[in-house]
Parts: sequence; structure tokens; C-alpha cells
Amino acid sequence: MQLGIVGLGRMGGNIARRLMRHGHLPVVHDRNGAAIDALVIDGARGAQSLEAMVSLLDKPRAVWVMLPAGEATEQTIAQLADLLEADDVIIDGGNSLYKDDIRRADTLATRQLHYIDVGTSGGVWGLERGYCMMIGGETAIVERLEPLFVALAPGVGDIPRTEGRNGTLGRAEQGYIHAGPAGAGHYVKMIHNGIEYGLMQAYAEGFDLLKSKASAALPAEQRFDLDLAEIAEVWRRGSVVTSWLLDLTANALVSDPQLDSFSSAVADSGEGRWTIDAAVEQAVPVPVLSSALFARFRSRQPQGTYADKLLSAMRFGFGGHSEKFE
Repeated sequence: MQLGIVGLGRMGGNIARRLMRHGHLPVVHDRNGAAIDALVIDGARGAQSLEAMVSLLDKPRAVWVMLPAGEATEQTIAQLADLLEADDVIIDGGNSLYKDDIRRADTLATRQLHYIDVGTSGGVWGLERGYCMMIGGETAIVERLEPLFVALAPGVGDIPRTEGRNGTLGRAEQGYIHAGPAGAGHYVKMIHNGIEYGLMQAYAEGFDLLKSKASAALPAEQRFDLDLAEIAEVWRRGSVVTSWLLDLTANALVSDPQLDSFSSAVADSGEGRWTIDAAVEQAVPVPVLSSALFARFRSRQPQGTYADKLLSAMRFGFGGHSEKFE
């Protein structure tokens, strides 16, 4: 199956590669010609412009936009709308605000174009592990594109079935869901990322507390020089707090126990803020999620903590996120 892909960064390029592994044919475009060339070597068809990409796709076309939320995505979708024809599909796989999805779907529908929003989780590991996807849009169009989602998803793997789930494996068990109409996919992904903030903050604060047990401010008999890398490792094995985030923490502590390669200024992206906005709009209390976001704001002030460094280490581990304010 063909798929146009616009944006070949940390995730877009590997989405194309994973599709090729499953027999699909991506037609790829990026402002960076070297990124296009690298995918062509791997077997994709390259396009130096959006016009060229659209011309290489069979009808009905589908184009996946994998760009930062905001102006870049808006402009690209607007350009594609002028190039595509009735029954073609535009997919936003980035982290757009769900309200923008609803608006775009309505606007594109007046031109007989379809719009799908795909909240995509998997970061730089998605090529090998697959991508967890939360999809919003028309049921018929999601079903049309299903072979692509099956290829990108992690699949069942070695995770045991949840007790009570019987019979045919559902989409969720394979690592993707059709969450609802336009906007629902990105709404679910937004809350996912808000939860991610809270989980990361809990790990970071816990390890900061472990590290501080060696502080000279404590009585000598109460000081423990704890090996944080060993603690992270043992918690990975049978503990109730085990998770992929703990795996990344363990990796970071083995290679850099003092986390000297990280500053204490932790960036945040739009989804965390949007989650808190949604909580206010819906009058739902989210003290843990809001505290986690505010902790990132505080981290950018002088005298950051070890916990802040560990947050940055986890962000780099799963998403390759540099320490810039996003």
C-alpha cells in the first residue's frame, strides 16, 4: 500500500522504514534533501516537493504529515488540501491540539477530503518496537488505512492477554485503537502525555530522595551511600513499579551515574499544558499532572536538582529530546 510521508525527522523516517519492512511503499518528502536520499536508498520513492509527492501516489491518496504541531503542520495541510482531490486523506501523526483536528476535519470535508488524527507514541524506538497509535476520524477511512496501522503497530508480542479478554485479538491488543471521531486520537494522546509527565516526575523525585540519603546534613549513622544504578536495575525485575521509563532510567544511570551530561532545565512540549487546560475546562482535578508540569517550569530557574537531570535523561532516552524549550 502506498503512503505519502511529509517530515522525515526522529519519527517520520522510521515510520517509512517500518512500513517498507512490511511491504508498503512510502513516497517521502522533507525540506532536507539528505533525509529524502537516505530513505530512497532504503527503498522509498523520493519527492522533492509536495506536488511531486502527490503526483506519485495512486488514487485515493493518503498523506501522513509528521511535523511539529503548529504553523508547520497548518501550512503543510493547507498546501496539501490544494493539491489533493476528492476522497483523498490527510493524516496528522504529530502532536496537534485536538481542537485543531476538529476544525481541520470540518474544513477539509467541505472539499470532500478526509482527515485522520493519529496520536503516535514510540519515539526513536518505534522502528524496532512499533508505534502505539490512538486514531481519530471516520470509521470507513480508518478501515481503509488499516493495513498501514497494522504494520506500524507493535503487534501482540510477548505481552500476556489481559484476564477476561477472550476470542479474537482486538486492535488495542495489537497496539492501536480507533478512539472516535476527528480529534479523539490526539485527545487520548494528549492525556497519555500528561500521565507521562506525572510518571516521570515520580521516578525523578524518588531517585533524588535516594541520592540525598548520602547528604552530610544527615547524622552519620543515617547516611546511606546508595547505588542508584543497582536500585533501578533490581526494580526492573519483578517490582510493581517496573516500566519502560524505569528501563530508560536504569540505562541512564549505568552510563552516567551523576547525570553530568544533562542540565537541570527540563523542557516541556504542548501536550502537557493542553492536558491541564482540558482539566480546567472539564473541571476535573489533576493535582499530580499539574504539579509535574509546574515542576518543569521550576527546573528552569537557578539551582535545579538531580531529579530534574533525571527527567531530561528519560526524555532523551525515549524520544531523543534535546534540552531546548519546545
